[in-house]
Amino acid sequence: MKWLSRLEMKYGRYAIRNLTHYLIGLNIAAYLLVFITNNSALLFLIPGELLKGQIWRLASFLFLPQTANPIWVFFQLYLLYFVGTAIEGVWGRFRYNVYYFCGAILTVIAAFIIPPGVTGLYLNLSLFLAFATLFPEQELLFFFFLPIKVKYLGLLQVAFSIYQLVIAIRFRAWYLVAAIAASFVNYLLFFGGDIMKWLRMKKQVYMNRKRYYDQVRPYNRDRKYW
Repeated sequence: MKWLSRLEMKYGRYAIRNLTHYLIGLNIAAYLLVFITNNSALLFLIPGELLKGQIWRLASFLFLPQTANPIWVFFQLYLLYFVGTAIEGVWGRFRYNVYYFCGAILTVIAAFIIPPGVTGLYLNLSLFLAFATLFPEQELLFFFFLPIKVKYLGLLQVAFSIYQLVIAIRFRAWYLVAAIAASFVNYLLFFGGDIMKWLRMKKQVYMNRKRYYDQVRPYNRDRKYW
């Protein structure tokens, strides 16, 4: 990704260090606000309210809690911390910043196209998909007791997201279609090139193997054993 390297050379010093810590803080603040006011509508991205000066909605909807259960919120934030810090450790703060904020911008665009209803759920899932690509052999405890490699959880996430996409299209839940599409586009912007190289390599290996067996098969058929 040469374009990203060039951007990093120019603007890398502006990247936020330990971005995940700030994201966790914003998630906690959003959870407490919803818990205290019992009104999550204050955080949704609603274009009409935004035009009235409620600028915070451009970002606050990304941190809307997906559940009111504090235990599940804790585990979600722990997973965000685990995933985010690992990605930043490999990519560096600039690339991690670009990945997250690019996904956030795409999610905002999706929310403007089909408001309201879009949240940061699929943005966080795209972070996990990046983590699964970078650390495929890492093991996590599925349902807190079953060890499973992250690459399989990533594939499970993709399959489930595609299933949700099909269901959303069927029932014309376009806000959900937009949110899922935004997360996939964000992932493919960063990993699409690597996926294409991997597919071409697999195709080349298959063709080489096929060519080899096509050459060896006639020899084995004509060979005489004594």
